[in-house]
Amino acid sequence: MSLVRVEDLSVGFGAVRAVDSVSFTLAPGAALGLVGESGSGKSTVAAALLGLHRDTGARVTGSVRVGGVDVAAAGDDELRRLRGGVAAMVFQDPLSALDPYFAVGDQIAEVYRAHSGASRRAARARAVDVLGRVGIPDAARRARSRPHEFSGGMRQRALIAMALACEPDLLIADEPTTALDVTVQAQILDLLHALREETGMGLLLVTHDVGVAAESVDDVLVMRDGRVVERGGVAQVLGAPRDAYTRELLSAVPRVDGVRGGPSGSGDVEGAVGDVVVEAEGLRRVFGRGRRAFAAVDGVSLTVRAGETLGVVGESGSGKTTLGRMLVGLLEPTSGKLRHGGAEKSGKGVVPGVQMVFQDPVSSLNPRRSVGESIADPLRARGDRDEDAIRARVRDLMARVGLDPAHYGRYPHEFSGGQRQRVGIARALAANPRLIVCDEPVSALDVTTQAQVTALLAELQRELGLALVFVAHDLAVVRQVSDRVAVMRNGRIVEQGTVDEVYGSPQDPYTRQLLAAVPALDPAVAAERRAARAAGAHAVREDGGAAGKELAAA
Repeated sequence: MSLVRVEDLSVGFGAVRAVDSVSFTLAPGAALGLVGESGSGKSTVAAALLGLHRDTGARVTGSVRVGGVDVAAAGDDELRRLRGGVAAMVFQDPLSALDPYFAVGDQIAEVYRAHSGASRRAARARAVDVLGRVGIPDAARRARSRPHEFSGGMRQRALIAMALACEPDLLIADEPTTALDVTVQAQILDLLHALREETGMGLLLVTHDVGVAAESVDDVLVMRDGRVVERGGVAQVLGAPRDAYTRELLSAVPRVDGVRGGPSGSGDVEGAVGDVVVEAEGLRRVFGRGRRAFAAVDGVSLTVRAGETLGVVGESGSGKTTLGRMLVGLLEPTSGKLRHGGAEKSGKGVVPGVQMVFQDPVSSLNPRRSVGESIADPLRARGDRDEDAIRARVRDLMARVGLDPAHYGRYPHEFSGGQRQRVGIARALAANPRLIVCDEPVSALDVTTQAQVTALLAELQRELGLALVFVAHDLAVVRQVSDRVAVMRNGRIVEQGTVDEVYGSPQDPYTRQLLAAVPALDPAVAAERRAARAAGAHAVREDGGAAGKELAAA
């Protein structure tokens, strides 16, 4: 008997047909990946398995059965039992899925009580148990913490713990590792694999990242425009794709072992660059005071030349973004020197000729201003007063980054994620900068949109001779776009060199650890890496246990 059986599922929203005649089955204990770009319909399919489209105005046709329950025909009580009891969902953004006002343990306990009728005491004990099961250290204490006190990876673990509380037969994971750094992503994927082996639950993984699918599932459905264009075993689909769209997806995936396609184009760093645009010497930034003081950036020195891209990589909390903000002037260094064009920075505020492209274009664009006006802001800020000239410049910039100039008056919500990022790039270009700092500019975009945005940056750099600092946690993207790489950990640069040196022959153990955590497109290689990580983690636990016994004996 199938755990999930979907037959001829279609979902429409107004005039939009988001899902069009999708059918598939999932056996108990099996793992299936739904892969495709943003807007392909994969999350809409996942939501249909839990009846989340009910009472939303969506038109749902076809048949969906989960654990023997006909989702369309189920009454409200049966649907509530299905959600959490038979099938549970882990959402993409744990910060918005968790209530900020309540302790994480209380939220998990509430879910468990709703489905089991357990006492408050038993529910709290269950919450601590599942938090420990997903690898939250000191689970009894951390269960009393609120979501903002957890890191991104720990919040995702907490959501998985909540999903596991009632021991469901099916776990639906909707982009569970998007925007997580590579080591945390590897930990979450390893956790999902271990839980499947331990509990025998089925897994439906929704992702735009083909590498994540290779790490995690047995079979793959590739979706485009609401339809399934290819299906089969993960090794078969990724190793020998039949459909042109699947081949296009795979070709857009950046690889750490591929040929570098950096912005300078030639691969010859010395021949591709010019004068020094920005130079940092011993930069340090301390937050807090007294005992609470900590150095987010601690003694960083680097240079970036015209026409060159410096990639800055590291895990969350390594100091990458703080460094980028200091290079722009949004943060003042606690100590150290910062020179732009050979002149030491004087005074506070953003440095002239330097711009920034932020990670989240939704947050960085004013929703009440048209995109044209947002792009025009830097021009007015530098003193331009000729409105006709400003509008002409904005329309030229929109065309240059691949946006229709006729959409000057549209608002950010009317654009896709990739288009909004293009707006951010156009705004950064408006004041003719010498240096652009890009802070995780493609982390939340699907692979084909990532490729389009990085290609756009490469084209603009060749045309304008820009210096770029590309801050990212995705080592594969950084290899694709960079001439040189700086690897950061705990506020310091632990390794720096040309992209071929750092990726081809990493010297620091931390760099090697980061590279080993990058998802592999070959499922066999992915399995080998997962086993190696598990063995390494086991060795660390054994050493820790032995050390604890020695201390206890002493």
